[in-house]
Amino acid sequence: MAEEKKPKIVLGTGKRKTSVARTSIKEGSGKVTINDVPIDLYQPEYARLKIREALLLAGDLAKKVDIKVKARGGGTVSQSDAIRQSIAKGLVEFFKDENLKKAYQEYDRNFLVYDYRRTEPHKPSRSRKGARRHKQRSKR
Repeated sequence: MAEEKKPKIVLGTGKRKTSVARTSIKEGSGKVTINDVPIDLYQPEYARLKIREALLLAGDLAKKVDIKVKARGGGTVSQSDAIRQSIAKGLVEFFKDENLKKAYQEYDRNFLVYDYRRTEPHKPSRSRKGARRHKQRSKR
C-alpha cells in the first residue's frame, strides 16, 4: 500500500490594531489572492504596494508558492499591515531561510514582530476632545 505524499501547507497569522490576517501557503506557481481577489486587482493601490513589499523581499521564493489570505476587522491600512506580516511570517516558516528572515528584519521589523501600540483611553470630562486635551488657560 503506497502512501500518498501530503502537500506542505504552512499557516501564518498577522495582526495590527483590530485587523487579523490568516495566510495559507502551499507549493504552486506564485498566485496571491487576498479575500478571494487576485493581488493585481486589490484596492486601494497603497495597500497593494505595501503588501507587495513582502513578496519583493522574498524574491524568487515567492514565485514557488501559492498564497491565500483572509483578512478581517479594522480598516484598509491596518489590514494591509496585517496581511504583509502574515505573508512574511508564513514565507519564513515555509522555507526556514535565515537570509529571508534577516532581510525582513533589516527592511522593516514589523514584518515579523507584532505591533503592540494602541490608542490611549480618553480621560473623563474631556473625553470627546482627546486623551490629553485640556482647556487653554491664560496666565495674565
